[in-house]
Amino acid sequence: MTSILRLYMMRTILISTAMVLMVLLALAGLFEFIAELDDTQGNYQTPQVVLYTALRLPNLAFQMLPIGVLIGSLLGLGALAGGSEIIVMRSAGLSVLELTGMVAFSGGVLLVLTGLLGEFIGPPLDFYARNMRVEARYEKDDSRLGNATWVKDGEVYLHLERVNPEFQFGSLYLYKFDGDRLEAIAVAESSGIDEDDNWILENFRETRFKRDGVQVLKSSRTIESFGVNAQLLGSSLAKPLSLSARELLTYIDYLKRNNLDALKYETEFWYRVSRTCVVLIMPMLALAFVFGSLRTGGAGGRLMLGVVIGLAYYLASETLANSGQVYNLNPIMVAWLPTLTIALVTAFALSRIR
Repeated sequence: MTSILRLYMMRTILISTAMVLMVLLALAGLFEFIAELDDTQGNYQTPQVVLYTALRLPNLAFQMLPIGVLIGSLLGLGALAGGSEIIVMRSAGLSVLELTGMVAFSGGVLLVLTGLLGEFIGPPLDFYARNMRVEARYEKDDSRLGNATWVKDGEVYLHLERVNPEFQFGSLYLYKFDGDRLEAIAVAESSGIDEDDNWILENFRETRFKRDGVQVLKSSRTIESFGVNAQLLGSSLAKPLSLSARELLTYIDYLKRNNLDALKYETEFWYRVSRTCVVLIMPMLALAFVFGSLRTGGAGGRLMLGVVIGLAYYLASETLANSGQVYNLNPIMVAWLPTLTIALVTAFALSRIR
C-alpha cells in the first residue's frame, strides 16, 4: 500500500512540476528571444536566434527547477489536500514522517533529474549556443572571431591574440620568469593545440636574457608542452554557466596551482551543488504548507505562495553569490546559506504538524 501511495504522490508532483516548468520556460524563452533580437547582425538572424534560445532552454530549466518544483509541489499536493486525499491517508494510519518520506522520494527523483540536466545537458548546449552565436555574427570578419586571453603555466605567461573554437590561435606572446627576473620573451606568428595537447608554434622567435648577454633563437616550427591543455583553455574562455561541475573542479584546481583567483568558479560550483540539493527539500516544504490553511484554499493562493517563496530564494541566492565575489566571502557559506535556511524552515514547519 505504501509503495502505491508513494508512486501516486510522485506522479502527482512530477506532472505538476512539469506543467509549471513548461510555463516558466515559455516565459523565459520568450524574454531571451526578444533580448537577442536586438543583437542580430551578419548571419545571426531570426532563425539563428530561435536556435540559440532553444539551445539555452536546458540551462534555464536547471536554474528554474527549484522554483518550479516548489510551485508544482504546492499545486499537486494542494490539490490532494483539497480533495481530502491526504486526510484519508492520515486516517489510514500514515504518520507525518511517512508522508514526508513519500514526498522526499519524489524530491530525490527530481534531484537526480536536476543533476543530470545541470551536468550533462545544459552546460554543453549553452557553450555550443554561445559559440554558434559568435560565429554567425562575425563569420565575415575573421578578426572578430575568437577571444584574446592570458593563461599562466607556472612561471610562464602566455598571451593568445585570438582563440577560436577549434583552438587555432593568432599570434602568441610568451613571457618566462625565473622568480622575479624576466628570463625570456618569445612570439609566434600563429599557434594551435594538436590532438595530443602539444602546442604548435609557427615562425617562433625567442629572446633569452642571460646574465652575460642576450640570445635570440628562431624556428619556423616549434613544439612546446605546457600544463595548459585544450580543456583548460576552453574553460578559461567559457562562462561559468557553460561549464559542467567536473570542468569547474578541473579549472579551479588549475587556478589554485598557479596562485590565481578561483573565487568566481568556486562560487558557481557550490551554488550549483546547493541549487541541485534544494530540489530535494522543496516538496517537503510544500507538504508542510498544505497541512495548514492552504488545505482549504484555492490554487491561486498556493501559486502565489510558491512564487513568493521561490523568488525570495532565487533573489537571496543571487544576491549572496554576487556579494560573496565582491566582498571575498567564503563560497561554501555563501552558496549554502539560502538552502540551509529553506531546510531549517521546512524542518520547523513539519515539526509543528500534529
